Amino acid sequence: TFPVIDMEKLTGKERSPTMEKINDACENWGFFELMNHGISHELMDTVERLTKEHYKKCMEQRFKEMVATKGLEAVQSEIDDLDWESTFFLRHLPVSNISEIPDLEQDHRKAMKEFAEKLEKLAEQLLDLLCENLGLEKGYLKKAFSGSKGPTFGTKVSNYPPCPLPELIKGLRAHTDAGGIILLFQDNKVSGLQLLKEGEWIDVPPMKHSIVINIGDQLEVITNGKYKSVMHRVIAQTDGNRMSIASFYNPGSDAVIYPAPALVDKEEDQQKQVYPKFVFEDYMKLYAGLKFQAKEPRFEAMKAMESAVKLGPISTI
Repeated sequence: TFPVIDMEKLTGKERSPTMEKINDACENWGFFELMNHGISHELMDTVERLTKEHYKKCMEQRFKEMVATKGLEAVQSEIDDLDWESTFFLRHLPVSNISEIPDLEQDHRKAMKEFAEKLEKLAEQLLDLLCENLGLEKGYLKKAFSGSKGPTFGTKVSNYPPCPLPELIKGLRAHTDAGGIILLFQDNKVSGLQLLKEGEWIDVPPMKHSIVINIGDQLEVITNGKYKSVMHRVIAQTDGNRMSIASFYNPGSDAVIYPAPALVDKEEDQQKQVYPKFVFEDYMKLYAGLKFQAKEPRFEAMKAMESAVKLGPISTI
């Protein structure tokens, strides 16, 4: 069954089995769902209501016009270069752009800002839980993400409207996430998110007031493959509009990413470092053109770059 973690159990006598459950989810799923994560249901309900209202008022018509322009309602073969989604992006760290997003009502801006602040704290709390499970010192992952200006943190706000041909057009094509740790507030009525596990697509269950967590490529590198990023996709639905608010807690652009030496040293057979060392911004430039392809060639390309450029030590604030 899909791993669901009750964070309230981290403070009592069930802490140890709960930590084991998180570790198992990171090792074997790349995904888990959080309940009782400390973000108020009232705030989440407000964010959901305002996001859905904003789509209806400002984005729905634009999406319909795009569909009509591209003739997507009548396609007859699979579309592999387009996603059936309507999106906008918010940046929170190192500098917020929430005040610059056009068409957002003031109360929506305020709610999204508050929500992002809560998610940032939750992301850092989770990174320290991962450090504990991995045997790394507290704060190691946050420091590894920091670069010279701290981590980057942003949100992709998406709507997946009803699609007449879900067998031919994906809501979002299969990919792994390039960044660090991803926190998703998804629609609890309209499903669609799936992850690939042992060759099968498995639904990520929509649960009210949950936050879905998944591992990005950078955590796979830092953990030397102990925790892996996982292919996932969104299936378009014929009914209902699915809301998705995905927040990405990522390394700073100049952060140098490489496997934690403590984890490489732990390898019983003294296995060498499997993953490359690189600057996060370089990885993102490569990812931009290869997002919907396998991650392994990206790591190989970074390895080739590494041998050409000698990178300095990890930079810290």
